[in-house]
Amino acid sequence: MKKIITLLTLFISVSSFAQDKIQIIDSIVNSKIEGNDPGLMIGIVKDGTIIYEKYRGLAYLPYQIKMDEKTKSNIASVAKQYTALMILDLALKGQLSLEDDIRAYLPTLYEKAGDKIRIRHVLNHTSGIRDYVELMSLQNRIWWKQVGLKNDDIIGLLEKQEDLAFKSGSQYTYSNSGYNILAEIIERVSGEKFTDYSKQFFHDLGMKETLFIERYAGVIPYRAEPYADWGDGVWLQTPTVTKTAGEGFLYTTLKDQLIFEQAIQNANHDNNILLIKSQQPIPNSEIKTYGFGLELSNLLNRKTVHHSGATSGYHSQMIRFPEEKLSIFAMSNNGNISTNVITQEIARVLLPEIKQKDQYNSRLFETISSTKEPQIIGQYHSKRGSLTRIVKEEGKIYFRQGQNLRIELIPETKNTFHLDYDSKSKLVFYDGEMTLFEPSGEIFIYKRSDTPSASYADLEGFVGSYESRELDMSFELRLTDENKLLVSSSNRKGELDVEVFNRNELLASNFIMKVKRDQFDRVTEILLTLGRAKNNRFKKTTHLKFQPKIETENGSIQVTTIGSRNGNTSDILLTKNYPNGNEIWSKQFGGKSYDKASSILATDDGYLIIGSTSSYGKGNYDIFVIKTDKEGNKIWQNTYGNFYNEYGYSAELTKNGYLIKGTIQNCTSNTDVFNRTCTTNVWFVSLDENGKELSNQVLEEIE
Repeated sequence: MKKIITLLTLFISVSSFAQDKIQIIDSIVNSKIEGNDPGLMIGIVKDGTIIYEKYRGLAYLPYQIKMDEKTKSNIASVAKQYTALMILDLALKGQLSLEDDIRAYLPTLYEKAGDKIRIRHVLNHTSGIRDYVELMSLQNRIWWKQVGLKNDDIIGLLEKQEDLAFKSGSQYTYSNSGYNILAEIIERVSGEKFTDYSKQFFHDLGMKETLFIERYAGVIPYRAEPYADWGDGVWLQTPTVTKTAGEGFLYTTLKDQLIFEQAIQNANHDNNILLIKSQQPIPNSEIKTYGFGLELSNLLNRKTVHHSGATSGYHSQMIRFPEEKLSIFAMSNNGNISTNVITQEIARVLLPEIKQKDQYNSRLFETISSTKEPQIIGQYHSKRGSLTRIVKEEGKIYFRQGQNLRIELIPETKNTFHLDYDSKSKLVFYDGEMTLFEPSGEIFIYKRSDTPSASYADLEGFVGSYESRELDMSFELRLTDENKLLVSSSNRKGELDVEVFNRNELLASNFIMKVKRDQFDRVTEILLTLGRAKNNRFKKTTHLKFQPKIETENGSIQVTTIGSRNGNTSDILLTKNYPNGNEIWSKQFGGKSYDKASSILATDDGYLIIGSTSSYGKGNYDIFVIKTDKEGNKIWQNTYGNFYNEYGYSAELTKNGYLIKGTIQNCTSNTDVFNRTCTTNVWFVSLDENGKELSNQVLEEIE
């Protein structure tokens, strides 16, 4: 009798709940699309019971086939929770460990990456594995146009990657590639094809109409096709020609998804350990905001478990409110609407508003009364090294990142601003940093950049060709007569303007470039980032010279090495030139043997020439440094080195004088040249302003 009363009470509460809200939810759904538009499916589960199920619009436009309970649609990245669930299931059964290195199963991946790439890192996108979608974009191959693209192709692309975008566990960057890898691991552990294994897994969950795509041209009964009108009012269908699995491309019915939502809500009652753990953060994880293919964060000021998915015209959104035992699931084949927006609108109808009390970090209030005049305009680096610019444009101040992110800052006090779209997000400027304060109490600190702006010498240093073996592509940077930097790619037509932020950071369209230099300050590679494909290494293959030229107000100063007529000697030539390159004057330095120039450094009273000599010194070649005045007259010269070969390459100014950067050689024998072994190390020599050696330091060996 008690059980009957409990069920009756539940029925009455659900009915009352539905009667008060259904009409409003219906109006929301109906307002999003017309009945003959591509469709929308919405389901709601409350307290383990389906309280709302709505099908609107068309699954297939040519024959005006309506969406209904049989319709299967692609839920894209919402599929990740199921791949993660299979991994968790195998872990609970002891068939793998979340702490396993993925290379225990896929040994051909990232052979040069020394640190472990754990399965749990892959699950929550902290692995450093680059997203194949963006990698293919770098190659100028649009992934969804690649007929027959499959997991094997993605693994093949990743096998060419020599290193990770960042150390596993150190940061979060969403990566579809990781879930293709997880699908491969499931195959290796289970001994079955992923699609076969997953089909049985879904069957056991009671989701008999759910399957990952097996063949791109395969027939899926009752499949909804994806549509979008691209803004011109004419519906276009996007063909599905790929067949990857694990990260998306899961076709399912709304009914199956609601069955799963019921199982999640009933997991504690049923003591379903697998489903209970799947909704929690991953054990030992460095982050708690993404778990087993699920985002774990607050929405509408409530604890939520959620995920979205989108590909072509397909998209979906799942939101779970665990404490309210409420789930909302939306899926669509209409690229003109947002299931994310719709589910949150519905959630606001179903849940009373919670006004969250602001919990700002106390440091915010300490700065409001600051009397210091803040330095606002400039460049700032986040903890992870990404560049933010604070710029003034047409009298307004903007927060800028990359090419597209541009947020106006609205002043509150002389050092406090709020973001134009959110008055509660406060940006405060201090000496040497800015801090973003969120009402939740979170703070994000950006340090003011101390990277120098790019000089003319830096611009010339960027020039050259850069190659990536991993991506089978290259790009070239060139400098125009107007000192404008342009980039062209081996797989794209035309050139892009390059915006030079400082001597180490460049931007071309959406391509972020971080410049890497060797010990002698030469540009040797550029780390190229496009979206989720971070820090792709492009090695410089041309123009690997030191800086032999300095731009001046009325021309340039340049050093070169000139040989004798018979080739038995060489000298160093210093020239001052007009802007058109014609010589104004020249000075020559050297002895009776070989003297070579590598670079030149401007000082307050003249120039410092750095090179190598066999005319002077103690051994075969020694570092050779010459100090001149502004007219090129020699003030002093000196050599630095021992018996073997020492070469000077570059220099920088110090408080006490100069730091000369070069190499030093050491051999096991002075005489037995055929059997001796020699090593070459980076060698830094500190000088005073008169060329006297103060100290020297032998650094790492050069291979």
